[in-house]
Amino acid sequence: MSFRTINPATGEAGQEFPLQSDEQVLAALAAAEMRYREDWKNRPVVERARIVGRAAQILREKRDEYVRYPTLEMGKAVRLGYHEIDLVADILDYYAQHGERLLAPQLVPGEPGATLVSEPLGVILAIEPWNFPYYQLARVAAPQLVAGNVVMMKHAENVPQCALAFARLFEEAGAPEGVYTNLFCSVEQVAKLIDDFRVRGVALTGSEKAGASVGERAGRNLKKVILELGGSDPALILEGAPLDHAIDQVVMGRTYNSGQGCVNIKRVIVVGKARGEAMLAALKARFATINVGDPADEDTVLGPLSSERALEGLLNQIVQAKAAGATIVHGGNRVDRPGYYLEPTIVTDITPDNPFYYQEAFGPVLSFYVVDSEEEAIALANDSKYGLGAFVFDADIAHAKQVASRIEAGMVYINSCFVDSPGLPFGGIKNSGFGRELSEIGIGEFLNRKLVRVANAA
Repeated sequence: MSFRTINPATGEAGQEFPLQSDEQVLAALAAAEMRYREDWKNRPVVERARIVGRAAQILREKRDEYVRYPTLEMGKAVRLGYHEIDLVADILDYYAQHGERLLAPQLVPGEPGATLVSEPLGVILAIEPWNFPYYQLARVAAPQLVAGNVVMMKHAENVPQCALAFARLFEEAGAPEGVYTNLFCSVEQVAKLIDDFRVRGVALTGSEKAGASVGERAGRNLKKVILELGGSDPALILEGAPLDHAIDQVVMGRTYNSGQGCVNIKRVIVVGKARGEAMLAALKARFATINVGDPADEDTVLGPLSSERALEGLLNQIVQAKAAGATIVHGGNRVDRPGYYLEPTIVTDITPDNPFYYQEAFGPVLSFYVVDSEEEAIALANDSKYGLGAFVFDADIAHAKQVASRIEAGMVYINSCFVDSPGLPFGGIKNSGFGRELSEIGIGEFLNRKLVRVANAA
């Protein structure tokens, strides 16, 4: 096994990077733990924040370089690559600018002499996926480095150049060796790191299966863990929702990043048969006009899937859904061109006995439902083992908020497909995982909120 680049737009192999040996991985852990204890945690917050802020500046200066790696390695449309880079720079800046405030000692109301002091834990191990190859890393690295923790990052095997580029940011910004460590290591080596007492926390974004494995191992070692495990996010189109706006948002929310996002809209639930028919016809027409093409072309809306395996997996899901009675009303086929392209797809007539009813489709495949009442829409939205994001569309905002309060999800967006911001917490419930990244909550996940209680000497 190795980390290697395969261009999803062509299927051509690129650079390859060998796995580190067990000795190299353990040496990296020793260096990180020593840096934490002897240096990084002891620096003033403002000094750590200055380095993270400098990384943001470097990223903005090198946008044109950094945008090439995700396009090459996981097929990200270049215009979306720039959007991701700008968001990552904003995340780095957010913690650089707000770190002192977020980490400031807090008096405990009603308890004279009591103060909560925020202190880091140590080495944090992060295991991250390929779909947003900078954003996923920044959600852990930015807050934890400012907090005084050090980070060891195991990225996905198909984006090694993205992983190396992100590590260079902190090196060029002045972070000493061991503060941010990129790992080219195996699943077995990750397990050994989790077992090692020097690793004090683990963050993973990935599959349900990976989350269960990492969570179990971290639990056996009594370590804090954050898990973000995807979802099957519903969009409820209520009776008062303007259809034109909802259609625009659904198209964007399902096809963004070639549909390869945890909080992409995956299920559309329309209240009312006539409105459902109108929306389905409009979505079919819009999907037929989507520009599928080379992700390096700035006019491309839908690029390839990340890999042959991802494409074959989705095609297999579509075949099984159809065999179980679902109707493919648009798409469903591989695009006849080199690379790993799937037609934007709409699936209807999905019943609870169809395996597709409960599956997450990680690509441009939209499940479409029509129900007779709002109560049915809410019940259908919640009939999932996942609970990451959800979307409610309605002209009556107060009513939309009432519906949102009944949706089982970590995040609910009203009248938009999603809004990313460093100041907004990210995370879910149920089998979508637990814990939060970003915002004030994110920086607190791997902190010791130490109580200091002062009493007068006798």
